[in-house]
Amino acid sequence: MCGRFTQQRPASELAEIFGAEPLADDLGGHFNVAPTDEASVVVQRDERRAITSYRWGLIPHWASDAKVGSRMFNARAETVTTSPAFRDAFARKRCLVPVDSFYEWKREGTIRQPYRVVRRDGMPLALAGLWAGWRDPATEIVRRTFTILTTTPNDALADLHDRMPVVVSEDAWPRWLDPAPSDPSELLGLLAPNEEVDLDVYAVERYVNDVRRDGPELIEPVRVATPQPAIFDAV
Repeated sequence: MCGRFTQQRPASELAEIFGAEPLADDLGGHFNVAPTDEASVVVQRDERRAITSYRWGLIPHWASDAKVGSRMFNARAETVTTSPAFRDAFARKRCLVPVDSFYEWKREGTIRQPYRVVRRDGMPLALAGLWAGWRDPATEIVRRTFTILTTTPNDALADLHDRMPVVVSEDAWPRWLDPAPSDPSELLGLLAPNEEVDLDVYAVERYVNDVRRDGPELIEPVRVATPQPAIFDAV
């Protein structure tokens, strides 16, 4: 799964990297983005590519209540074409979620230890996302929301978790963002574990467990104690 990430770069810098128009004025500096938060995404309509801000947690257009979005922050790649919540968005409302890193947790004894996953070259990761528009029946305001697709882990993350977000390679950005109808099998081929990107994975403080915490101290590496075998005195 993917339940937290960082967006440290401002929207203006992301726009340059992704060749997009900056429609969001976000200044970045986010070290603990969580579901239901607003975040920058890359979307494309016709020939216009833009960086804009959507809420994390997809609300399908047919939903009766916005609360459903709080549990739809991830979509499994294996079922995206059949899931009622995601299949329409997969067909024509795909986006990229640019993150500087994401967090995963691993059970180590009685502790859920968080780890940060980041590109070794310092560039952002382009995660595969889907978006949707939902009209609030109480206010008639249209909310735009997104979810992040997950797949089985690549070699770098296999020991950490049984899922990882889908990382889209730069040469596939145009295909993924194109809103025109595409061959589903071609799109599904982009959702395999990405072995091309070099990743660093390291432990961080458990500050990230608290959604109220947000700052550069969350990405500082920490040493994880290695369990020692029990030693028994000879009798």
